[in-house]
Amino acid sequence: MVDIVDHYICFLFQLKIHHMRLQRSLGACKFGIINYFDALKLQERLASDRKSGKILDTILSLQHPPTYTLGKRRTDHNLLVSEADLKTMGAELHYTERGGDITFHGPRQAILYPIVSLRDIGCGARNYVEGLESVMIEVASFYGVNAHAGKTGETGVWVGDRKIGAIGVRISSGITSHGLAFNIDPDLSYFKHIVPCGIPDKGVTSLKRETEMELPPDEVIHEQLIHCFAKVFRFSDIQWKTQ
Repeated sequence: MVDIVDHYICFLFQLKIHHMRLQRSLGACKFGIINYFDALKLQERLASDRKSGKILDTILSLQHPPTYTLGKRRTDHNLLVSEADLKTMGAELHYTERGGDITFHGPRQAILYPIVSLRDIGCGARNYVEGLESVMIEVASFYGVNAHAGKTGETGVWVGDRKIGAIGVRISSGITSHGLAFNIDPDLSYFKHIVPCGIPDKGVTSLKRETEMELPPDEVIHEQLIHCFAKVFRFSDIQWKTQ
């Protein structure tokens, strides 16, 4: 993982030089399935480099093995099984400094971790979260799914009263990390072991469950999410890097 990180940092530095001839480039790195801890450490390093101006805005696209994460409020009561049970299930538990409540990450769920300067994209925290919601709503619409933002206090994206996309962000010195999770076709049974996002009496769904269309490979949907992110936040150019 260290070699991958170093290689990607070099790519982002080169992108910064290239950016001198472009307007608002977004570096996009597509990974496969990555352990949550490794992805967290990569975000921390990139956020530090973004803050110091070593790299430009970038976005990570990936998936995680079965993983439950808790936000900085530490709402352990919304985890409905013991950590021992999680190990038996083959799932990990991580405590994070992002906003939001408990959620699940797993294969066939698209994860985007934008590392961007809110000042540079001219966006406040609330508008940024609403922008992430818009990204998932637009991608859902490509497949005939009428998704919408949640009611007050219900961040994320919904189809009726079923959640299809979650948001949990961290903003430090104006630099974002963490991001969004969009359910393409994950194993939804994992959500039965938590109160998803701390909202009781609500269901969880996926693009596969809601659409009547045949879905393309997951990689295509990851790319659609990135393109929509670039459009919503007015990036003029995407520089792709595949691991």
